Amino acid sequence: MALRVCVTGGTGYIGSSVVEIFLKAGHSVVAIGRSQERLRLLESLGAEAVPGDMEHPADLIEAAAGADVVVHTAFEGSARGPALERALLDAWLPALKQATAPRAFLYTSGIWVLGQAPVAVDESAPLAPAAISAWRAPHEALVRSAHGGALRTAIIRPGIVFGGGQGIVSDLVKQALNGLIRVVGPGTNHWPGVHHRDLAELYLRIAETTDADGVYHGTDGAEESVNDIAEALADHLAQRPDIRHMPLEEARTKLGPFADALALDQRVLSTRAHALGWQPTVRGASTHVARLVQEYRNTNSG
Repeated sequence: MALRVCVTGGTGYIGSSVVEIFLKAGHSVVAIGRSQERLRLLESLGAEAVPGDMEHPADLIEAAAGADVVVHTAFEGSARGPALERALLDAWLPALKQATAPRAFLYTSGIWVLGQAPVAVDESAPLAPAAISAWRAPHEALVRSAHGGALRTAIIRPGIVFGGGQGIVSDLVKQALNGLIRVVGPGTNHWPGVHHRDLAELYLRIAETTDADGVYHGTDGAEESVNDIAEALADHLAQRPDIRHMPLEEARTKLGPFADALALDQRVLSTRAHALGWQPTVRGASTHVARLVQEYRNTNSG
């Protein structure tokens, strides 16, 4: 059955991939976003494009009226971001619960809410968030508490998203092309990754599975370290870049709490996602560096 889906952050990195895969699956999509250029592109693919952001929550709620599934991928990177999202959830979740027809709300969190995880953990693990993600834990709890009655809620925790010339791994690609890759700490820590299109497939499976609720991790299981990615990039390029390991204290002065997040050692399993039949088709950024470099060049040329 075709679903009517509303995607916040529809012009963003994750959101645009989600919009495209839902359209490809035959669902109707309302894409909400800030980039007029990206909205026009999504409209050309068949989405209903609506300008909007978390600064104006009433507009988002109105745009989602009548949707069977609301997918929240919007992210406001400013200091006000957590408060803006909390205000949106406080207004939106009660409104969704009042609906008489079944609805689903898919919330985007992230694996940094797990904190250090040197021994593999799945969706049942307790939270010990990195400082940069501490605000996500109460938002997750709010979404989970809203589940019930006609409203089904699910929380997706993506790994380090890569592909398409964007994201944290693409930052390393850019550095490599400029001749110097900067790694926070010794680089032996593991980054659980996920290709952006595989991640979008997980959202689709959760939306289409009417009893899918709770927490789902989106990681590819590659078990690669930051050094693995950096060395693969260096080996791929004709002019090998240097690799510099920044002491964590130095990185903190330059990057703030983001440095500690980049230094997390995490092994994260996607047990519940696999139980839905989700299987990533791309495993590991380090084994796909040629593709990632080309995508970065294509996305950032001119």
